[in-house]
Amino acid sequence: MSEITPTPVEDARYLALKARDARFDGSFFTGVTSTGIYCRPVCAVRTPRRENCRFFDLAAQAEHAGFRPCLRCRPELAPQALVWSNQDASGILLQQALRMLDAPENWSDAEGGAVIDWLAGRLGVSDRHVRRIFSSALGISPLQYLQTRRLLAAKQLLTDTTLPITQIALASGFRSVRGFNAAFQQHYSLKPSQLRREGSDSATGDAVQSHVIRLGWRPPYDVQAMLGFLGTRAIESLEQVESTPAKGLPGMRRTLRMGDGPKSATGWFEVRFDTSASRLLLVTSDSLLPVLPVLIARIRAMFDLDADLQVIDSALAPFFQSGEGMRVPGAADGFELAVRAVLGQQITVAAARTIAQRLAHRFGEPIVTPWSELSRLFPTAQALAEASGDDLGALGIVRQRQQAIKAVAMAVADGKLRLAPGEDPEVTMATLRELPGIGDWTAQYIAMRALRWPDAFPAGDVALQSALGIARGTSAARDALAASQVWRPWRSYAVMRTWAGLARS
Repeated sequence: MSEITPTPVEDARYLALKARDARFDGSFFTGVTSTGIYCRPVCAVRTPRRENCRFFDLAAQAEHAGFRPCLRCRPELAPQALVWSNQDASGILLQQALRMLDAPENWSDAEGGAVIDWLAGRLGVSDRHVRRIFSSALGISPLQYLQTRRLLAAKQLLTDTTLPITQIALASGFRSVRGFNAAFQQHYSLKPSQLRREGSDSATGDAVQSHVIRLGWRPPYDVQAMLGFLGTRAIESLEQVESTPAKGLPGMRRTLRMGDGPKSATGWFEVRFDTSASRLLLVTSDSLLPVLPVLIARIRAMFDLDADLQVIDSALAPFFQSGEGMRVPGAADGFELAVRAVLGQQITVAAARTIAQRLAHRFGEPIVTPWSELSRLFPTAQALAEASGDDLGALGIVRQRQQAIKAVAMAVADGKLRLAPGEDPEVTMATLRELPGIGDWTAQYIAMRALRWPDAFPAGDVALQSALGIARGTSAARDALAASQVWRPWRSYAVMRTWAGLARS
């Protein structure tokens, strides 16, 4: 490993490393040449000497350079480095490609050498162009990036759960245990079984409690704002939010369906916010363990754990007196969020929640959980696609919204519409706006929460127009859109701060 000439950026990173500054967790990784190990900035080990440090933007780059992940700070627990900015075409394309590779649902599709062809097909470009943008921007191939994501996911499951190794291999996107073992040995010089024996929460010295998954975030994090938003919209029998529990940590629990058809899994999860350690504690039913990497990705998106609030807060601070640490709430399920967005058109949050509860009780399946208050699943797309207008009307859903719900349900059930992080927001919103009863406000709201697009802006929102000082009229939406340009590319976060400010006033 050759010596690298220090740069001002690397000097700043070394200072963050010395301070163990959690605000930079996941923003970079440090490879230590004297040990061959790479760590998070928050690692509790003795700070290495400056000349022994190499810095990397991504874990995959550190592993490509020959470093192995630290067993103490565990790089797989760090938030992802998701940097959104106004970029050129190649930068935007790379960003989309990384988001696709970050989604565990895609890991088995993008198998082996076929990953470049798969990406090229999804992005609509040539395989040569995919190779070029990865090489020039990251210095690694798509397969190397994907392999690191799979191996780190497997490492977390080996350490934090008692799942059989065969199940872990499949859940992490490997098609065979033999291939999984070979990849693990090649990259980490360990057998998976060795890591399981050595797995422990080294920061505390305690054995890891089975099925308690730790998910890091970068501070600051306004936990009460997140839970307050979700709590006012919680559907009875599906969700419970405890923002100020009498004892223990604040959090929420809910039921969930993962996937469609015969391969779907149903169960429940519970999360608790451990602000002292800047991490979310996830506990899930055994029934969801086989799809745990997908669930972890969904939880990270739902609670916006990968946001870099230093960047976002500095960009929006001139426009808002408060809102530091405020995140954009995501969704446990994109289809569910879309239905709830339709139900919320032109009515209050409380009224929309009441109708959503009726819908869940009428069309949702029963489920057994440790809590009697959680007993229903949200209806499937197929169930709502087949629902009659009379049945929906009996719940208080007007005809226009009946048509919209059924249109979204049929599009999702047929696979014509995918409502998940990583999907192209402009293409998805255009598809949504073609459906009956779906206007720009609803499409933007779905993009903001289900697609995790940080630059969504429902310009037709009357409250936003009022906050921007724009009078009602035929040009109000256009004027609001023009005024919002100063918030780009973080308009979703600006929307949340605006709504929060209106709620406080």
